[in-house]
Formats: sequence, structure tokens, C-alpha cells
Amino acid sequence: MLADKLTPFINRYNELSNLLSSPDITSDIKRMTALSKEQSSLLNIVEKTKEYKTLLNEIKDAKAMLYDPEMIDMAKEELKELEPQVPIIEEEIKLLLLPKDPNDDRNIIVELRAGAGGDEAAIFVGDLFDAYSRYAELKGWKVELLSTSPSDAGGFKEVIALIKGEQVYSRLKYEGGTHRVQRVPETESQGRVHTSAITVAVMPEVDDVEIEINENDLKIDVMRSSGCGGQSVNTTDSAVRITHLPSGIVVTNQDQKSQHKNKEKAMKVLKARLYDLQMQEAQAKDSEARSAQVGTGDRSGRIRTYNYPQNRISDHRISLTLYRLEAIMGGGLLDEIIDPLITDHQTKIVEAAGL
Repeated sequence: MLADKLTPFINRYNELSNLLSSPDITSDIKRMTALSKEQSSLLNIVEKTKEYKTLLNEIKDAKAMLYDPEMIDMAKEELKELEPQVPIIEEEIKLLLLPKDPNDDRNIIVELRAGAGGDEAAIFVGDLFDAYSRYAELKGWKVELLSTSPSDAGGFKEVIALIKGEQVYSRLKYEGGTHRVQRVPETESQGRVHTSAITVAVMPEVDDVEIEINENDLKIDVMRSSGCGGQSVNTTDSAVRITHLPSGIVVTNQDQKSQHKNKEKAMKVLKARLYDLQMQEAQAKDSEARSAQVGTGDRSGRIRTYNYPQNRISDHRISLTLYRLEAIMGGGLLDEIIDPLITDHQTKIVEAAGL
């Protein structure tokens, strides 16, 4: 029974309450903070469990009244109101019991790169980044550009940005993969639809202490910046290229006039990529866990198609098709796609856990 699976959470919550009131703990700030955080993570389950058990007891009492001729009508009315609540609260509890992704509360570094399709791909990099920026604004998140590589056609060969806010990774982690766009380029005189593709990588931002990098593993080059960036951009050696020799990861940043700031931003991206690499290696070792995900982190798979002539946006992982492409992109209404992805992901995890 579901109620039996909830007992360990209640017991642990009560145990933590006792520990936190112990004089030995109150003098140890670090341990007290860790225990308080654990207890806080259990609070929703404990409160929902109490609500669930209260509901079951009320149903039990109402069923007992069915044997009293004077109370039978009242009992039936109560059961009619109470019993439909059981499956609803059980679903809520199942979601609370799902294992939490430790990265869900993190900020993210998102990288968009033009792929097949030349100028059209580069233009769509800008379009999709604009949609992410509008979505972030609706969520109250902040977007900080880390690096850009403009294309001649007005788009971007690459955009790297830091998005900060509440639960950013939990929602945008589903964006990782290949995004395909189908539309008529402005330069197309015969009205033919062209197909282009870009890739999106979504990586959790990491603290300095989480990823230790040996300075001897780094090759740091400085050079003249190229492209737009102000009067001094081409006259000083401000651009920075960092190569992490063990992994072969290369990060270049030239958007800032200061070499120090370029290096700082490049290191932030490097640490995120190294952490992401560790995550993917860990996930690859657990094929069952990886198959239960909704393609998060899989850069090779085509996850979504944006068909402008049909005003259609299709997410191939869950066979979702919406004929609201212009509204979704223009208004940053990505929840219309992300919410179904989250629901599908949670359903698969619940089934895999046998809840």
C-alpha cells in the first residue's frame, strides 16, 4: 500500500526534529544546516501524508456509519464527497516521492550553435535565443550573455548565456538536443522551404568548489578579438582561449574588453562543460535511468521541429504538435511544450518506480 511506503519519510522527519533540538547539534552550525535542509525537503511529503491519512480515516468512519439506518444517508453523501479525493491525493504523493534531480535548483549555461543550413541556421539561433529570453522574462529569471559569435547574415553562429533564477534547470533541461527549422528564407526568390538545424546544450552552473581544475591541465592563449565589440576590441589582446588538455574541451571568449573578464567567463563555461561531461558519463553507465529521461542532454537526437509555413511546432519525444508556433516563439510561451514534457517524464519515473 502507498501508506506503507510513506512511513519511512515520517519516521525520518520525526528523527530530524529530535536531532535538531539536541544541544550537540545546535552547536554544530554546519551539521545543523544540513539537517535542516533535509527536514525541509521532507516537509511537503509529511504534510501531504497527514492529509492522506486523515482522508482515509474519514472514509473509514463514513463506511462504519453505513450500518446505522439513521446515518446511512449522511454516510453515503460523505463517501460521495470523500472517495473521489483519494486518487487525486495519491497522484500528488507519488510525484513527491519521485527522486529529485540534484541539479533542478541550479542556474544554467545554455549554448546554441548553428548547424546545417548556413545563414538560416544562424538566424534561427538568434530567434530561439530570443524566445528563451522572453520565457526567462516571464519567469522572472535573469539572462546574462557570456559569449556570442555573430554571422554575416544577422544571426549568430553561437550564443552562450547564463540564465539565473528559481528552478531554471528543472524546466530548461529538456531543451538539449537538435532543433530543426523549416521556413522560406528572405533571400529565397522562388518561395521554397529550406530546412536548417541548430544544437542546444543545457548545462547546470557549478560552484568553484564542485569542479576542481588543475592549472597544469590548462593551456591559456590570449589574442586580438575579432568582430564587433567597441573601438578597442581589435587593438588589445583581450580575447581568451582556454584548452582543458585532459578532456580536449576548448572555450573561447572575446565579448569583454577586459582580458580578465573574458577569462572569468570562459572558466565558468569550462567548469559547466566538465560537470556536464561527468553527468553524461554517469548517466551512460545507468542505461535504465537514461532511457527513463525525456532525452535530456542528448545532443545528437532531433527533439523538435519548427515549421513556419504551417505555423507548427512539434516535439518528437512525446509526439506533441501545436499549431501555435508564431505565438509560442514570439511570446516566449514555452510552458506549452515544457509542461507536457515534464508530465511525460514524471509518468515514466512513477511507472519505473512501481508507485
